[in-house]
Amino acid sequence: MVPPTTAQPASGRRGDSSRAGGTVDLDRLRPRIDAGIEHYARFGEGCPTHLAEAIRYALLAPGKRLRPQLVLMAAEACGGKIDDALPAAAAVEMVHAYSLVHDDLPAMDDDDLRRGRPTCHKAYGEAVAILVGDALLARAFELLAAEVKPPSTAAACCAVLAQAAGATALVGGQAADLAADEAPQDIGELEAIHRRKTGALFIASLELGGIVGGATPAQLAALKQYGRHVGLAFQITDDLLDVSGNEDAVGKRVAKDARQGKVTFPQLLGVDASRQRAAQLIDLACGEIESLGPAADPLRALARFIIHRNC
Repeated sequence: MVPPTTAQPASGRRGDSSRAGGTVDLDRLRPRIDAGIEHYARFGEGCPTHLAEAIRYALLAPGKRLRPQLVLMAAEACGGKIDDALPAAAAVEMVHAYSLVHDDLPAMDDDDLRRGRPTCHKAYGEAVAILVGDALLARAFELLAAEVKPPSTAAACCAVLAQAAGATALVGGQAADLAADEAPQDIGELEAIHRRKTGALFIASLELGGIVGGATPAQLAALKQYGRHVGLAFQITDDLLDVSGNEDAVGKRVAKDARQGKVTFPQLLGVDASRQRAAQLIDLACGEIESLGPAADPLRALARFIIHRNC
């Protein structure tokens, strides 16, 4: 069942680009995304009230919703419908939210601020935060299995998201990032970590949108390559914001990587070279989807937005 569009756009931003792709209006799809996430975040009577509140706190927090936007834009670019792709978009955001809740825990990255608010474990306690992540991960696959049609498409989507969230991708990247005794010594090792920790979910978002949208094998390959470049550019920009970003705008602690001794792109490449690398990756990303024509203009604009963002 596709939820009605009842949510109002959150405080999204419009990113301007002077290059191919024009401007991206982050509010265009936000009402559909926010309404869908809110709808699918309703649990039955068996869910304890305090757990339901904590889940919604983590999932419905203000954010750009980049990953669900990628799902919907990819579906559109392949001729699909937003309504058909909305469950997959919500599922991706659930996996992303779960990963943030768990990454923020003291045993992991130990953050106390996320999206301008106390992190989930600060607001509800560590035990509840762990359960919030568990519940969101399970809900994401329940949603794909029950709401994506036909069943063969649902199964394909489940396989894609499970792989992206698993030990060789998101979880594996986080494990490698936490292994202080195995800190990356060169840019190749650092990229390998973040292609898993950050990039895998970007690629999965695009692949899910393409699958639901009926993409051809060539279109899927183009979307995945676009996601590979965009995901890494996003992480480089994230590292740059940790160096020079404004904490109020970013919504989380800045200069934290340096305090914790983490290896980052600016540390290995320098600030200017990191910016150049991110820009090169965005050029590559936009080149990968040339074959999709004007239907992929929102994806091109979103790519440009990513490296010019301030949060």
